[in-house]
Amino acid sequence: MRKTLPSLLLLLLASCTLASPTSTPAPAPTQSQPSAPPRVLAVESFLADIAQNVAGNRLQVETLIPLGVDPHAYQPVPSDAAKVADCTVLILNGAGLESFLAPLLSNASGQSIITASSGLTPRPDPAGEYTEGDPHFWLDPNNVIRYAENIRDGLSQADPAGATLYAANAAAYIEQLQALDAWITQQVGTLAPERRMLVTNHESLGYFAERYGFTVVGAVIPSFSTDAAPTARQMADLITQIKATGAPAIFLEVGANPQLAEQIASETGLKVVTQLYTHSLSTLDGPAPTYIDMLKYDVSQIVAGCRS
Repeated sequence: MRKTLPSLLLLLLASCTLASPTSTPAPAPTQSQPSAPPRVLAVESFLADIAQNVAGNRLQVETLIPLGVDPHAYQPVPSDAAKVADCTVLILNGAGLESFLAPLLSNASGQSIITASSGLTPRPDPAGEYTEGDPHFWLDPNNVIRYAENIRDGLSQADPAGATLYAANAAAYIEQLQALDAWITQQVGTLAPERRMLVTNHESLGYFAERYGFTVVGAVIPSFSTDAAPTARQMADLITQIKATGAPAIFLEVGANPQLAEQIASETGLKVVTQLYTHSLSTLDGPAPTYIDMLKYDVSQIVAGCRS
């Protein structure tokens, strides 16, 4: 029997269906790759340690200025420009401490800048040399609470996925800073009030003195910066003030030239206490490998120097 036309069409359609290649499945939607974590650079070593406590294990904070180097007089080396240009987050103290950064930042672009001291009110400079005021906020740990908060907020903005971690880490670190403040208060409380007098290499301990009840008798270099030199009249005035108050010691920072301090000591009978870590941490095997260790070491030296 001859097949009808509809039967032939059905057979043709069936053969086409069997011969057609298997259809290719639609590609799965691509997932966006997680962004690289920020590259964080802190200018000073104590600032890097504070920031690392906030960053935790999520980020690695590098340091620009080498250990033991005074940021007031720091002269950048050629590799510093590359470090600044390569980072995505730059943390600085602010308040005029890092004037050397200006040319490095002029050739960099795209960095998020966290000013750790933002929101703090500086002590004015009586000499008018430091127009932004006293930059040494960090020598009062209560000010470092603001540092931790500013760093927390800056890292959270640069890395929103880590915001919860940064908040928890900052809260835990702030508790440590509050405990440090209580410890310093207890240690200083062992000194008679009339022994709480400070003569320093330069005007660096003003915030510390205000917090813990010290009187700053004077400084060998009467400036917020070590990049200055005293006049003969300023030296003579300091010697007169030391004799009038009976200040017990001159306290020098790591890296300070002791020559002028020793000259004053020879004329006043003061002892010279050296090696305070005020602007830099020590090496890991030294007495001040972290910011909290630095303050504890310095307070122990100051209390012992004022007592004897």
